Amino acid sequence: MVIGMNSYLKFGAILCGLVLAATSIAAETGGDLYATYCSQCHGKNREGAVGPNLVDATWIHGEPTKSRLIDIISKGVADKGMPAWSSVLNKQQLAQLADFLLTKPVAVNTEAASAAELAKIRVPKGFKLSVYADGVSNARGLAIDENDVVYVGSRKAGKVYALVDANKDGVADKVITVAEGLDSPIGVTVLNKNLYVAEVGRVIRFDDISKNYANKPAYKIVKDDLPNDRWHGEKIIKAGPDGKLYIPVGAPCNVCDKENGPHTKIYRMNPDGSDFKPFASGIRNSVGFTWHPQTQELWFTDNGRDELGDNTPSCELNRAPKAGMHFGFPYCHSGVLLDPEFGKGKSCSDYVAPVAQLGPHVAPLGLAFNTGNHFPAQYRNQLFVAEHGSWNRTQKIGYRVSVVTLAGNQLLSDTPFIEFLQDENVLGRPVDVAFLSDGSMLISDDDRGRVYRVTYTGNK
Repeated sequence: MVIGMNSYLKFGAILCGLVLAATSIAAETGGDLYATYCSQCHGKNREGAVGPNLVDATWIHGEPTKSRLIDIISKGVADKGMPAWSSVLNKQQLAQLADFLLTKPVAVNTEAASAAELAKIRVPKGFKLSVYADGVSNARGLAIDENDVVYVGSRKAGKVYALVDANKDGVADKVITVAEGLDSPIGVTVLNKNLYVAEVGRVIRFDDISKNYANKPAYKIVKDDLPNDRWHGEKIIKAGPDGKLYIPVGAPCNVCDKENGPHTKIYRMNPDGSDFKPFASGIRNSVGFTWHPQTQELWFTDNGRDELGDNTPSCELNRAPKAGMHFGFPYCHSGVLLDPEFGKGKSCSDYVAPVAQLGPHVAPLGLAFNTGNHFPAQYRNQLFVAEHGSWNRTQKIGYRVSVVTLAGNQLLSDTPFIEFLQDENVLGRPVDVAFLSDGSMLISDDDRGRVYRVTYTGNK
C-alpha cells in the first residue's frame, strides 16, 4: 500500500492541529484516533482536504513503514505545517494510528451510505437526487467538456478533479486528481478544449484537457498578477459566448470603497490573458456567472454585505447586457438600501438594480440556465441558482438550489427546487450548478465533498 503526503496549506493544517490538540483522548482504535485527530485535515475517508490524500500513489517521505509513520506523526512536518502529535498521543496511540494508516480503506457503498441522508433532502415531485461522485473534497466550481468529463475546482483541498462516468450509468466511475498544491482553485472552465483554472492570484491553463486529465498534466500560466487578497480573494472563471474569459475581483472587506482600484469588478480578457479590462463594476463578491441561451447576456450573483442585521440587505441576481454598468456596491445594496456609511449623498436610482432580490445572507454562488429537454418544458431556459446558505444569521436561510422563472428579463418567481436545510439541520451546501449533455443537472456540495445528479423520472 502506498500513502500520500503531499504539501499542506500551512495555515489550515496548523489550525486543525491546534483545534484537535485540545480534544481529550478518548479513542481506543486507530480508526477512532484518525476520526478524532486527523479526519478534519485529511478527510473522512483519507481522501485529503486541508491536508493531503493519504491513500493515493504518492509518498515523498520514504517507504511507508510503521516506524516511519510513527516518526512523522510524532514529530510533524514543520515546513509543511503539520503539527507534532507526540505531546498529545502516547506511544500506544501513535502505533495504533500508524497501523490504521497502513490498512486498506474499506470500500464505501455510496448509495447505501447516503440513502438515509438523501431521503431527507427535498426535491420536487417527479425528480430524483442521487450521488454522482463522492470523495470530491471541498467541491466548488464545475465545468464539463465535450465528452461529459466533469472538472471540479476545490478550495481547502487545493485540487482540481476530473469525474469520469465511463459506462454512462449516471455515477462517476473515477475521481481523478488532475492537479494539486494549488491556491484555492475554486474556478474552472473549458474553452477551446483547454481547461482554465482560477487560483487566488493567477489563472493557469491545461491544454487539450480531455486527452490529458488522467496524466497529471503540466500547466501554463495565463495571468499571474491578479489581486491576492484573502478576503473575497478566491475567484471563479467562466468562458463567455464571445470566446473570452470572465473573472471577478471581489471587495477585500465586508464593505469598503475600492472604486478606484482593481477590486469590486468583473473583468473580461482574451484566452491568452491579454486585454484584461473591467466589464462591470460595483459588485461586492460575485461567485457565479452564466449567459442567457437566447440573448447571450451575462447574468451573475452577488453576495450582500454583513452586519446590518438578519434581514438586510438581500443578496442579488444581476443582469449585465453590456459593458460599463455599475451595480451599486458599496453605496447601494440590493437596489433599494443606501449604505449607512458609504451611501451618504448617493441615490440608488443611479445604479443598476438587481433582477431579483434572492434573500438576506443566502450566499448565492453558481448558476446555470437549463437548455436541455430532460426536465419538463416549464423549466426550459429557466435559471437555477445554488445558494450556499447563511453563516451568521440567527435562523439559517439558503442551503438550496432555487429556480428563477423569467419572462424575458423580468422575474416571475424565485422558488425552492432542491432544499438541503431541514429544521435548521444542514444536509449540504450547494456551490455550483451545471448540466450534462443528457440534460440532467449536477450540483457541487463543498460541505459533504460530493457532486449530486438530478434527474426527472415523472411524466412530462
